[in-house]
Order: sequence, then structure tokens, then C-alpha cells
Amino acid sequence: MANSMKHILFATDGSEFSTGAQRVAIALAKRCGARLTAMTIVLSIQDLEGVGTQGLREQLEREAQAILDGVVAAAGAAGVACATQLVYGDQPHQGIITTAEELEPDLIVLGRRGKRGLARFMVGHATAQVAGLAPCPVLMVPRAGELWQRRILLASDGSTAAAGAEDLAIDLAQLCQLPLTLVSVTSPSHNAERMAEAQAVLDQLLARVQAAGLKGETVLAEGRPEAEVVATAASRGADLIVIGNRGRTGLKRLLLGSVSERVMGLAQGPVLIVPGDRSA
Repeated sequence: MANSMKHILFATDGSEFSTGAQRVAIALAKRCGARLTAMTIVLSIQDLEGVGTQGLREQLEREAQAILDGVVAAAGAAGVACATQLVYGDQPHQGIITTAEELEPDLIVLGRRGKRGLARFMVGHATAQVAGLAPCPVLMVPRAGELWQRRILLASDGSTAAAGAEDLAIDLAQLCQLPLTLVSVTSPSHNAERMAEAQAVLDQLLARVQAAGLKGETVLAEGRPEAEVVATAASRGADLIVIGNRGRTGLKRLLLGSVSERVMGLAQGPVLIVPGDRSA
């Protein structure tokens, strides 16, 4: 098995919403033997004027460094070495993306905020931008999130955009020795031929999973993709959802895309978004 996780970038704001992501980032780094880098953003105050500007900057830097020191301490307690990165800027999502492009991690881990109102369907503009623009997979972890221990769910439509998600899901399943649930969702308007094609794709993927020495199952669902993916994860006891996005061109560089983003907004547990153009 080739371990694809050699460097993990954990982006934190020090809030309660980052606690689950911190736990998972540290646990995954330990499991993979990966390098861990923690980063946080020092918001730019260059446009502010007044005598207290320098003092405010120093205060923000101290607070940011304290956040990173806390991550280093928690990682050290788990036996994981952790590097740190203070990033300056006025747009956190851009700071995360730029840092990822510079450090070239194999994974970005982020906290995810609560699910009230529209947040059930939209995870937030900045979060969606990170997942849509990042040059590597992005793992979104809710506050109560833990490293997966039961089952991994892979949502796939058999397209080239899903290939990276398939590879990574199998890699993680091997690493954690967990079974895989393979899901494809069809529309009520699809005829029998289309449904048979979708099942054939799942069967081919299942054969690949079994060839890797893993247990797997297939689920061909019908309905709204995001709702069916999340419902299947809940019914099968999956504690990680892996799904691909459609790449980093055009508007999709700015907005993640409806299905992937809505899955993140609806899911109870961690969601791993894998770029469809990982080799690009």
C-alpha cells in the first residue's frame, strides 16, 4: 500500500469549531507517520490608521502564536512533531490556499461550523472557496469529529473527476483497515439502461476494492445526490464521506459545486473533498 499522506496542513482559528479538526489532524498524522504543519491567519491591519496600530498588530501576533503553541503542545502529547506557520492577510481562505500552494501538503484539515438554517445546505463562502480552490484534498471536520473507526463511504459516479476520490478512499481504507461503502445516485428520470450502467460502475469499483484486500459493498440510490449520500452514510454507520469535486476551472475555482458543498453542509461527520484534477 502506498501511503499518500506524507504532509498534513491543519488550518485553525483557535475557536471551538477547530477542536475536532485538531484531534483528527493529529491522529491522522500519527497513523500515517506524516509531517504536520499548523497554520493560522494574522489578519492584516495595514489599512488601519492611528497610534495604536503597532500595538494591535503585536497583540494579534501574540494571540495567533498562542493558538499555534496550543496545537504544538497537543500534538507533542500524542507523540507527533508539529511545525507552525503564521500567515498574514485579510482573507483567511486565500491565506490557506497560498500556504498550501507553497508547502504542497497532501491534505488540508479544516474545522467546520454548525448546521443551522442555511448552513445545513451551504457550508459558508470561505470554506467552499478553500475546498474548491485548494491544490490538494480538503478534510472538513465538525467540532465533535473524531478519526474514523467504523466505515468509509465513497460517493462516485465513475467519472474522471471521481478518480482521485476513489484512489484516496481506498488508500485510507487500507491504512485504517476499514470497510468501504460505494455509493452512486441516480435520478428518478433515469431509465433502466442508465441504472444498469451505474451499477456496473459500482461493481467494477467493488472489484478493485476487494482486490486491495478490503471489504466493500455497493449502494445504488435514487433521489437527490447530497441527501442520498448523507442518508446512506448514516444508515451504514460510515464516519467518513469521501467525494470528488469537478476541478479548478472557471466558476468552479470559486464555488465548490452544489453536490459536494451540500454534502458538507448536511453531513454529521467529516467530509473529504478530493479535487478532480489532482494530476493537473
